[in-house]
Amino acid sequence: MNYRYLLIGLLTLGVVGCASTREMEYENEAENDTVSAIEQLINRVIEEESSSEESEPSVNELTDLVDIPELDKYIEEALQKNPSLQQSIIALNIAYATQGISRADLLPSVTSSFSGEKTQDSDDAFSADLTVSWELDLWQQLADTNEAAKIDILSTEASLQSAKNLVVANLMRGWLAISTDQQLLVIEQKRLEALKSTESLILERYRSGLDSLDELDTAKTATAQTKATIAEYQEQLEQDKRSLLLLTGGWNKELTDINVATRFPDVLYPLDSLSVQDLSGRPDLQQAFFDIKAQTLRTNAAYKAMLPSFSLSASLSDMAESPTEALFNNPIWNLLGQISAPLFQGGALRAQAEVEELTTRQSYWVYQEALLDAVNEVENAIGYESSYSIQQAHLRDALTSAERSLVSSEQNYRQGLVDIFDLLTVQQQAFDAEAELTSLIYQRLLNRIDLGLALGIGVSS
Repeated sequence: MNYRYLLIGLLTLGVVGCASTREMEYENEAENDTVSAIEQLINRVIEEESSSEESEPSVNELTDLVDIPELDKYIEEALQKNPSLQQSIIALNIAYATQGISRADLLPSVTSSFSGEKTQDSDDAFSADLTVSWELDLWQQLADTNEAAKIDILSTEASLQSAKNLVVANLMRGWLAISTDQQLLVIEQKRLEALKSTESLILERYRSGLDSLDELDTAKTATAQTKATIAEYQEQLEQDKRSLLLLTGGWNKELTDINVATRFPDVLYPLDSLSVQDLSGRPDLQQAFFDIKAQTLRTNAAYKAMLPSFSLSASLSDMAESPTEALFNNPIWNLLGQISAPLFQGGALRAQAEVEELTTRQSYWVYQEALLDAVNEVENAIGYESSYSIQQAHLRDALTSAERSLVSSEQNYRQGLVDIFDLLTVQQQAFDAEAELTSLIYQRLLNRIDLGLALGIGVSS
């Protein structure tokens, strides 16, 4: 009879072993897919960079991508007080506490009790009891559950790192947005001054009988539109400043005076150290991979729950007519060893194991989706970087030509060779080209931040 139960246990253990092997394949496939994706990505980047002869400084952190020393105090404040970041920190503390619960299941438990009883027409009775119980983890079911909880901590740490990276990236984006607003505002103010000068010129020519008041109305229309645009940029600037302060998570009076330069900061190209900057540093991929490992362990534990369990318990008990005598003066000890096995639970354990196994498969495909998104983000950012570089060169040429044309048109208008519409058109083209170039540089800086995040460049843990 004993051999029969032993054989049943060994067969069940074999089933668990097969399940464990099958689930481990997901981890290996995930690792192989990551290595393959990184190799293809690096080869793509090497091809993109093969024509570049200049060596750039190494980029180790996200803040190296855009040189903004004035932003450091805002980053420090946000890392301490940003509400979303604080929620991620609390989630990590919860993961640690949850792991403490699973770790406690591996240790013996000790309970004690003391009771007193008084019955009519009888003596008082007092009893004390001390019990030590321990479940023997022969199949490593509890160990697997505890190990899964440990990996959950790693997954939550990766989530926290992702939240930190996002907060810092948003601060950098906000700072660049403020700088862009200021530069566009300056451009519109220069446009306004040019239009006012044009109005004065029209008045001079009108007094000389060379122009009509209709041309003056046309110039005033352009001036009014520019004033409306300036009001829009001023409000957008204030909103972006408020958004930046909102990211810090507080109302620190020392940070309310936001002093952003009216020029873009120096930037570094982030693809010069490929041995360090690959997808393995992305927190979202780390989190997805840790989820596979944790779920694999939970699947193993679910299959092992169908195996027999063994437990030991030892107790000391005493009973007396007074509380002092009942405190183990003459205790009685008891030792119990127990083996139990689930025989019939309506298929609940088997169904739970299948649920865990399907959840493991699901987590594998979640990882695959995150990996594909990561590769796509990097490739898109590299493509944008190349496109923005070409566009920037062409816009600089266009701005240079527009500025030369503006000088020539103003001279021709004074001489009566062109009308007011031609002059306003050239002015519009010159200032529009400058504003478009500023917006493009802003987009290129944002893209470098996106590229850094896509490559797994973050902030210090």
